[in-house]
Amino acid sequence: MAKITGALEYHSSGRKGKIEVISSKPCLTSRDLSLAYSPGVAEPCLEIEKNPEDAYQYTAKGNLVAVVSNGTAVLGLGNIGALAGKPVMEGKGVLFKRFADIDVFDIELNSENPDEIIRACQLLEPTFGGINLEDIKAPECFYIEEELKKTMNIPVFHDDQHGTAIISSAALINALELIDKKIDQIKIVVNGAGASAIACANLAISLGVKRENLIMCDTKGVIYQGRAEGMNKYKERFAVDTPLRTLEEAANGADVLFGLSSKGAFTAEMVRKMAANPIIFAMANPDPEITPEEARAVRGDVLIATGRSDYPNQVNNVLGFPFIFRGALDVRATTINEEMKKAAVFALAELAREECPDSVCRAYGNVKFSFGRDYIIPKPFDPRALLRVAPAIAKAAMDSGVARQPIADMDKYVEHLESLQGKAKETMRLIINKAKSDPKRIVFPEGDNEKILRAAQILIEEGIAKPILIGSSDKINAKMEELGLDFNGSVPIIDPSNFSQSEEYAQELFSLRQRKGLTLSEARRILTRKSRTHFGCMMVRQGDADTLLSGIDTHYPETIRPALEVIGKQAGLSSVHGLYMMVFKKGIFLLADTTVCIEPTAEELAETAILAAEKARMFDIDPTIAMLSFSNFGSVQHPQALKVKKAAEIVKEKAPGLIIDGEMQSDTAVVTEILQKSFPFANLKEAANILIFPDLNSGNICYKLLHHLGGAEAIGPILMGMKKPVHVLQRGDDVDDIVNMAAIAVVDAQIS
Repeated sequence: MAKITGALEYHSSGRKGKIEVISSKPCLTSRDLSLAYSPGVAEPCLEIEKNPEDAYQYTAKGNLVAVVSNGTAVLGLGNIGALAGKPVMEGKGVLFKRFADIDVFDIELNSENPDEIIRACQLLEPTFGGINLEDIKAPECFYIEEELKKTMNIPVFHDDQHGTAIISSAALINALELIDKKIDQIKIVVNGAGASAIACANLAISLGVKRENLIMCDTKGVIYQGRAEGMNKYKERFAVDTPLRTLEEAANGADVLFGLSSKGAFTAEMVRKMAANPIIFAMANPDPEITPEEARAVRGDVLIATGRSDYPNQVNNVLGFPFIFRGALDVRATTINEEMKKAAVFALAELAREECPDSVCRAYGNVKFSFGRDYIIPKPFDPRALLRVAPAIAKAAMDSGVARQPIADMDKYVEHLESLQGKAKETMRLIINKAKSDPKRIVFPEGDNEKILRAAQILIEEGIAKPILIGSSDKINAKMEELGLDFNGSVPIIDPSNFSQSEEYAQELFSLRQRKGLTLSEARRILTRKSRTHFGCMMVRQGDADTLLSGIDTHYPETIRPALEVIGKQAGLSSVHGLYMMVFKKGIFLLADTTVCIEPTAEELAETAILAAEKARMFDIDPTIAMLSFSNFGSVQHPQALKVKKAAEIVKEKAPGLIIDGEMQSDTAVVTEILQKSFPFANLKEAANILIFPDLNSGNICYKLLHHLGGAEAIGPILMGMKKPVHVLQRGDDVDDIVNMAAIAVVDAQIS
C-alpha cells in the first residue's frame, strides 16, 4: 500500500489517536460529583435493576456501538493483528460520530478463535446498543455473526459483508435503470468468495437476481457443483451446474461483473466479451480489478464503479453503517434483518436520483453531480443520507416486528435527525415549519439564476413559499429545461418589458422619486430594462408579492438601495439595520448591526436592539440584550461608551419589558459568572442572546471571525426595519442558503 504523506503526523499530533471521551453532564461542583457518582448514581442503578429497559433511559447504551475486530482481514493490509488494526477501528468510531452522532468504543480482541470472539461479544451486551463487527477474515466472520445474531438481543452487523453489499446493490439498481435492464434477467459474475463477495451475492439474489444467473469465482476459478478444492459451506451455497471453469469464461456475455478480489483481476478481453452496456463494479482496495480508464479504452458503453474516491461512483460503506445503526438504535431493534438491509438499498438508490446539494458539490471541488453513468450512488458527504436511510431502517424494523420502541411520528423523527446535524439545522427546521403553515409570495429578481431556480423547485415541493421569477421567460424556461426542472406552471415568470402593470409601476416610481431627480422616462427604463430589483420591490410595494429575496448576482448595497427607494423603512425609524444569527453547538446568538449602519447614533443603536428583539421572538427566542462596548457600566467615561449607555436607556424607555443592559464588555455579556459575581446589579442575570455592537466595524468583524474561526454557523443577513419584508442574499450562497433565507422572508411576511 502506498504511503500517504502526513498520515502518521495526523494520528500522532496533539492528543494521540482520533477519539476521546467527553462528559455529557457537568462535573464542576461537589453537587455534580455527588450526582455523577456516589451517592446519586445508586438511584438509576436501582431503577435499572427493577427494569433493565431503563438502561436506555439512564445510560449511554442506546447510543453506544462496539466496533469489534481481531485485525485478521484489515482492508488492504490483511492479517495485521488486533493491535495494529486499532487505528482503523478508531477511524470507524470517528465516522459513526461524524455522520450519525453515534458514540463508539473500539474493542480489539487478541484472538483468532471465533468462539472466544463470540463469547467476548456476548459478555459485552449490557454495555452496548449494537455491535459492528469489522475486519474479521472469512469464513470465521460468517460463523461469528450467525452465532451472535442467534444469541444476542441487540443489532449485530458485519459491515465488511453487509455494508458493501448494501451500497453496491443500491448502485446496481440505478445502473440497471440507466441501461434499461431488469434485475431478474441479468447474468452476474461475482469475483471473490470472501465476506463482502458472499454478502453481495446474497443480497443481489434477495433483490431479484436469479440464483442460476449468478456465478461466483474465487482464486481457483468458478465455484461449480462437485468442486472440492478450496470449498466451504458458505461457498457451497453458490455452486452452480455449469461447464464454465474460469473467470474469463464466466465473463463472456455477462451483464454485470462484481469484483471483490484483487488488482488487475479483470482484463480488457473480459470487458470486450461482456454483454451490451456492461456494468462493472471493481471494488478491490486500494487498487481496483480494472480502472475506469482501462475499461473505457476497450468499449465506450461500460458503466463502472470502484471503491476509490478519486473515481466516479465510489462504493463507500460510510453511506451505510452509520445510518443503518442510527435507525436500528432509535427503535431499539433486536437485529438488523434482510428487510432493513433492503430498505437501506432502496433509500440510497432513490437519493442518488435526486438533485445533489451545492454543499456536496463544494466538498468535491465544485463538481456538479446529476443522476447518470458517473453518478449512480450518493456521495459520502451528502447530509440527506442520514435523513433517508435511518428512517427507512427504522420503518423496516417496525414493519418486520423487530423494533422494541416504535416511532409514532416519522416526520418528527426526521426533524430530530436534522438536529443531530447541528443546531442550525434544528433552528431552520423550526422556521421552515412556520413558513409552511402559511406560504407567502416571494419574488426573485434574479429569476434566471441556476441556484434561484433550483431553490424555487424546493420551495414549491416542500410548500415553503410561492416563488415569482423575474426575467425573460424564454431564458428561464431554457435554463429550467437544461436543469431538468418542471414547475408545472405553478411559478409565475414575469418579464418587466412586457408585463401589463409595468406602466403602473413606472408611474408609481416616478411619483416616489420625482423630487429626487427621476424623470418618468427614466423610471420606465429602470423598471423595464435596468433594474429587476427595483421592479421586484415595486411588486412588493403594490401588493403583487409579499416579500423579496435578491443579491445572489449583485453586491449587498445593490439590493438595499432599490428597497429603500421603493419600499422604504418603517415609520419612525432613522435607518434600517442588519442582523446575523450565529449558531453554536450550545446555543444561538443574534448579532446586530453587522451589515448596514456604519457609525450609528445612540438612537439608531436603540432601534437595532428593539428590532433584534422582535426577530428573536420570530425565531421563538426569548430576547435578552447586551449593549456592547469596551467599558463596563461606566468604568470608562468616553464618548463611544457613553453613546452605548444612552442607547440602553432609550431602549428601556421605549420598550420597558425588554431585558437589556449596557454598556458592557463582550465577556461580561456572555459569561453568566462574570455578570452574577462582578455586576449583581445588572438587569441581565444570565448570558445575553442578543449582542448589539457599537459600530459596523466591530459587528461585521466579529460575526465573520466567529463563523470562520469560532465554528459558528451563520444564518443571514437578515434585514430589519423595512416597511415590507425584503431580504438579501450573499454572492456565495448555495441552494440551501437560499431556501433558508426564503423561509425567513416568508415568516417575516407572515407577521408584517
